[in-house]
Amino acid sequence: MNTDPGEKRPFGDLDDDDDDVFASKKAKTKVEESAPGAATGMILSLRESLQDCKHSLASCQVELEAAKSEIEKWHSAFQNNPALPSGTNPDPVSVVSYLSNLKSSEESLKEQLEKAKKREAAYIVTFAKREQEIAELKSAVRDLKTQLRPPSMQTRRLLLDPAIHEEFTRLKNLVEEKEKKIKELQDNVAAVNFTPSSKLGKMLMAKCRTLQEENEEIGAMASEGKIHELGMKIAVLKSQNNELRNQFDVLYKHMDGVTNDVERSNEMVSILQEELEAKDLEVARLEMLSQKEATHDTAVEEERDEAANDMNTASDPMEVKVES
Repeated sequence: MNTDPGEKRPFGDLDDDDDDVFASKKAKTKVEESAPGAATGMILSLRESLQDCKHSLASCQVELEAAKSEIEKWHSAFQNNPALPSGTNPDPVSVVSYLSNLKSSEESLKEQLEKAKKREAAYIVTFAKREQEIAELKSAVRDLKTQLRPPSMQTRRLLLDPAIHEEFTRLKNLVEEKEKKIKELQDNVAAVNFTPSSKLGKMLMAKCRTLQEENEEIGAMASEGKIHELGMKIAVLKSQNNELRNQFDVLYKHMDGVTNDVERSNEMVSILQEELEAKDLEVARLEMLSQKEATHDTAVEEERDEAANDMNTASDPMEVKVES
């Protein structure tokens, strides 16, 4: 009875084999004698399969050692550099959750960065628009200045008119007042822009340095025994510091008020510019009216001259008749 190598043989078969040992030996010898080539081929195939198993086992052992070394590296990395929160073990679930949290935080930071870039682009566009508007306003101001500079003869003729001369002087005085107001507002704006590099900031920094040096000198004098005098100086310095603090508070409030004044003055300047443009239009209209009146006066004088000539020509034949 043939059986597989992995199957168990029944007890009956064992007994039969024990009883017929010599018979099985004889059968084996007959098989070996009949098929020696098949046995040797099977042995060779088994040896080859054994060698393949050994090679696969060696490669599996190498991969196992590499995996163990990789695991040891990760384990030592987590132990030496505790990237995970305190109180958590470096198990795969916690590592994966921590990495997912890091990924989500990275995505949120990327979104914030994109939003910041969009805001920056919007600010750049608005700044470019503002600069373009400023350039257009400057060009308009230059055009107005060129328009307000007529030729010398036309200027003299315009200034000879009392109404135009009065209006021109009034507008000139108004422009001078506005320029003074703009200069004052610019000075106020420069005072509002309080920075350490500004003049007032440098003065305050120098005052702070002098106070620090005085405090150091007071400390040295206190070590020598002049405690009472130093206490008086300290009180004076405290009062000075309080005064400076109060002055700083007043200055800060004044800066707030100045900013508000600057905004109001900017609005007033825009309103006055509109009024000035309206006055310019009125001046142009008056110039047109004066030109029309001048042309009308010349036309009336020409008509009068023609009428006088006609009268003279009509009176000449009458004189001739009277003489005859």
